[in-house]
This record gives sequence, C-alpha cells and structure tokens, in this order.
Amino acid sequence: MNRPPALAKVRAVTIGLFFCAGLGGFFLSRPVSGEFATSRVKGSATPTPRTRRTQSAPRYAQFPHDAKAHQVSCGTCHKFPSDNWQKVRTANAFPDVTEYPKHESCLNCHKQQFFKGARPTICSVCHINPSPRDSRRHAFPNPREIFDTTAKGKQAVSDFAVSFPHDKHIGIVSKNRTGASRFSNAAWSRNLVASEESCSVCHQTYQPQGESSDEYVTKPPAKLGDDFLLKKGTFKTAPIGHTTCFTCHSADTGMLPAPTDCATCHKLKQPEAPGDFDPKLIKAMGIDDKITILSWRRRDVGKFRHEWFSHNELSCSTCHNVETMNTADPRTKKVSIASCATCHVTATADEGGALNFEIDARKSNANFQCVKCHVAFGSSAIPGSHLKAVEAAK
Repeated sequence: MNRPPALAKVRAVTIGLFFCAGLGGFFLSRPVSGEFATSRVKGSATPTPRTRRTQSAPRYAQFPHDAKAHQVSCGTCHKFPSDNWQKVRTANAFPDVTEYPKHESCLNCHKQQFFKGARPTICSVCHINPSPRDSRRHAFPNPREIFDTTAKGKQAVSDFAVSFPHDKHIGIVSKNRTGASRFSNAAWSRNLVASEESCSVCHQTYQPQGESSDEYVTKPPAKLGDDFLLKKGTFKTAPIGHTTCFTCHSADTGMLPAPTDCATCHKLKQPEAPGDFDPKLIKAMGIDDKITILSWRRRDVGKFRHEWFSHNELSCSTCHNVETMNTADPRTKKVSIASCATCHVTATADEGGALNFEIDARKSNANFQCVKCHVAFGSSAIPGSHLKAVEAAK
C-alpha cells in the first residue's frame, strides 16, 4: 500500500530524531575528561561545566623520599651494587650504589606521568634534557665528592640525615692500629689512627688560614670596617660519602651494618631549628661552597672559629659531648652555653667576660645587637640559658 509522500517524510524525520537522541545519550553517558564534564540533572539533558580542580598538581620534578608512597625498602628501587660502580670512582673503587634506579622502579606507580607530553616533567628528576635523543642524566648523589660539584648538587638538600652514633665508634677509632690493615677500602692509611680520643680521623679544620696573611674566605670590600666577613678555619670537615664508612663496613669485611643496609644509617631528617645564618649575607660574601653553607646552617653560634688559637688548643670534648652525639638527631649535636662560659663568662663584666658585656649592653639598650658571637641571632631575645650562665659565675 503506498503512503502519501508527506506522511513518509514525517515518519523519516521522527525516526531520525529518535536515532540522534539515542546516539547523544550514548555519548553523554560516558565519562568525559578535561576541564568540562557532563552532569545528569533531573529533568534536563543539558551538560553543565565541572569546576576546575583547585588543589595544586604534584611536583613531579622532585622525588621526595619522605612522601608516604616512597617510604619503602631501599632495595625496592636501588640496586646494590650499581652496574657502573667500577667507573664512577677513578681510583680505589668499591661496590656501591652509584646510579639512579631503572625505569621499572617508577613505572609501577607513575605510568601516567611518564607518558604525559613530549617532555614529561617526571623525567627531569634524573635526566638533564629529557627527550628521545638525549639520555644524559644528572650526576647521582653518590659519590658526594662528584655530585656536590655539579649544578644540581650545589643546590640539592638531601631528605636524609646520616645516623652516626659516636659512642659506638670512639673505642674503635681511638685505638692506635699500626701495620697492615685488614680493611680493604682506601679511606685511611695503614696507620689508621694515631690516638684521639682523636676526632681528627674524620674531622679536620676546613679551609685553614695556616701561616697565610689572607684570613677571609672571600676577598673583603675596601671599607669592611667592623662589619663581619667569614674567616678561614671557621668550620670542621666531616665525612660526606661512603668512602670512610666503607673502610670498615664493606662487603669484604662483613662488618654490620653492611653496605646493603642503607636504612640503618640513612634516616629521614628531623625538623631542625633555624641556625645562626643569614642567606643574604652569604650571597653578599659571594660564598657558594656547599660544605660552608651546610655547616653554617646548623650553627647556633655563627662566628665561632675553630682555628682561632685559643679554640685550637682545646680538645673537642671541652665543648662537645662526643659520647652522646648521633648525627641524625639535631638535639645531641648542640653545644651548651656552659662550654662557652668556661672562658667567656666572669663574675662581673669588668673582669672581661664577653657574655657579661653583651648582656649588660642589651639591658642598657634594647636595640643593642649581640654580634660578638652571633650573626642572625644577634637581635633575638637573650635566652634564659645565657642569663643563668652569668648568674652561676657570680
């Protein structure tokens, strides 16, 4: 039976509309990615915009070890020893972790970031110029002797502190071992220690002035006057890498903790109180030496100079309670004002006590700054411990 042309057209249009509606419903029911997404509103098929996320995106250009997801066994990502351990150190090489983890360590969690854009941000953690044609990587943080000289190394601050309990090492280090050593790596000579009770095995005066007439770390301005400028011999060195530690704790000796027991020594840093340190002053002095900057940041007394003759004549234990020191615990490394009081506090200011003079001057003038010993702390309130030290001397 033939239908009128007009009826046929109406039927065709109706079928077409139902088909479009069904097709649209199919697409609108699927999740939409991007800035906008559709929401099903009762009684309406109109898509509404989804609000933009306000929280900041993760900073994948950095690898924070203290992130909860990253607090796993070190061996999960790091291989001991690395494939390149014999090439990194040009002399006296020993098995060590000296290279970044391989891609599979990251891909388990970060596939989305690895394949995001032509130059994924996450790749810059290890790679200098992430691209298919450039596979160069930043120097790995170990050995520190190499890493600290690189552009990345000069700015890098580790998430970890090294837990070195001095009390467990004093007896071993202070023994005078002569003759051939049973230790295999090249950190110490055959005569490992010549005493001390001697902290000098690991700690030496850094950048000493010695007999030189040049006493400042950087060239002073022509009109320095009484202004402060850092002098040579202010700080002491400390081992910065595995070389000294692996002298005893090597794969050959079997002494525990073994080189594979990373977490025994490497501990996530505890919060540290600000040190007597002024970043603007360091910049003005033109100092970019990492050992100096890190040492100064930990200081409570910014101007204390180890090489000054009166200080140099003292034993380390005069000021430092060595047996209680653990390098991963900032509290154990603090030097008490009582150590300073031995020389710098007297019964009265007339007898020459530097601390007496500073406190009396502050009491007379609230704007007086205690810059005899301090850099950044000079304008701070006088600590109760300082007042007690003066009272005790009376």
